[in-house]
Amino acid sequence: MQKFLCIIFTLVLFIPLKAQHQLSPESQISVITCGPWQGELWSAFGHSAFRVYDPALGFDAAYNYGVFSFEPGFYVNFARGYNYYMLGVYDYQDFKNAYIYYNRYVHEQVLNLTQDQKQKLFDYLQWNALPENQKYRYDYFYDNCATKIRDVAATALGDSVRFDGSYVTTKHTIRDLTDLYLQQQPWGDLGIDICLGLPMDKVASPYEYMFLPDYIESGFDHAFIKKDGTEIPIVKEKIIVYAQRDEDPMSRLPHPLYIFGFFALLTLLVSIRDLRRKKLMNWFDVALFAITGLIGLLLTFLWFFTDHKAAAKNFNLLWALPTHLVIIFFLFKNYNWVRVYFQIIFILSVTLLLIWKILPQELNLSLIPIVIALTLRSFCQYWLRKMD
Repeated sequence: MQKFLCIIFTLVLFIPLKAQHQLSPESQISVITCGPWQGELWSAFGHSAFRVYDPALGFDAAYNYGVFSFEPGFYVNFARGYNYYMLGVYDYQDFKNAYIYYNRYVHEQVLNLTQDQKQKLFDYLQWNALPENQKYRYDYFYDNCATKIRDVAATALGDSVRFDGSYVTTKHTIRDLTDLYLQQQPWGDLGIDICLGLPMDKVASPYEYMFLPDYIESGFDHAFIKKDGTEIPIVKEKIIVYAQRDEDPMSRLPHPLYIFGFFALLTLLVSIRDLRRKKLMNWFDVALFAITGLIGLLLTFLWFFTDHKAAAKNFNLLWALPTHLVIIFFLFKNYNWVRVYFQIIFILSVTLLLIWKILPQELNLSLIPIVIALTLRSFCQYWLRKMD
């Protein structure tokens, strides 16, 4: 991964910007779609960019809206949801080769534009790449490196562009679309499903499908441009620059469902032992409720104290309660309210398991063993305290 970043951010050539660049008639502007790569979570969704090619001027540049800088405060801003990305301009051949190096397919859609339309789009890209204009507030699903391609085309070309979403016949939610790209990364999928809440479960419109580079490609395949008063397909030619080779899946950790399932079985054995001995293994519950409480604290922070809009209204807080962080300090005390607390958690956990499939938010199935573990341990805490 470090080599890939090196290729992208140091070996590529930044193209000098000139205020007045008149494209020649031989010029063309293309949409570039780069395939997913499962080596990292962020690369699993693919990438999009513009290519401006003018052989008469010796100009061949990739305009990439997926650039960010590790400037001071980056991690703090990322945690708060203040993510700023920027438009970077690179030598196209270096940009393309960086993706081919990692066996990521590269598709090019040459746009069917008049000379005036090409110039308008190019002028907008040049203006947008200026230091004072290149940054934008990043949003995972509504303003990212893929949606920028669609939005820039619509802004620069105005009403002459029309995206026809009638080809989309599925009714996927945003979470469904995300899951499609993370089938080889179940741990990354789990992390997203835990941290992002109900806004992820809205049914996406065809326009909203285009937060994914593949759907930018499909969207342009089904888009139209007005030329001389007539609507024609906006894609003039589609070129498979590089076709991805078949590769064996990368070796990874066991699926979280297996690991959490083993943990639930271990919890069952510990609980049976406790009930037979009539003695609680409190250290086990300290670990379980501390971890789930910390998760709940993180989810509360993301919901109420950041600008991560997709993290709002998170139903994972039904099992990951921040109050678990308080109760662990009283596990070795026999207060009546502690017993009542675990009675409530037991009822809540059983109810959650019963209504799992009908919740408005789709919870990750790998979490079911964790909720079962919480059910077992809250029952033991309630029952054995009641018998004292």
